[in-house]
Amino acid sequence: MQSDPRLRRLGFRAWHRGTREADFMIGGFFDTYSAGWNDEQIGWFETLIEEEDVDIMAWGFGAQAVPERFEGPMMVAFQKLDYISIPR
Repeated sequence: MQSDPRLRRLGFRAWHRGTREADFMIGGFFDTYSAGWNDEQIGWFETLIEEEDVDIMAWGFGAQAVPERFEGPMMVAFQKLDYISIPR
């Protein structure tokens, strides 16, 4: 469990998006990478999760062009999708 209240709040929001698909994609990314984030990276994620899930997922899948404000190493990691673990 995250001790930083900012990260705890982000973790909750990452895993409570409204659809299971978005939860796994956004929440899985958060769980995998957030422990090593600096303030700038946390800010990037805070901004990202204010966007609509359909847009976030489309950027992750490469179905839509990524807005310039989200381009960079964080989006590259997000687009790998290797952090998604789907229970069976």
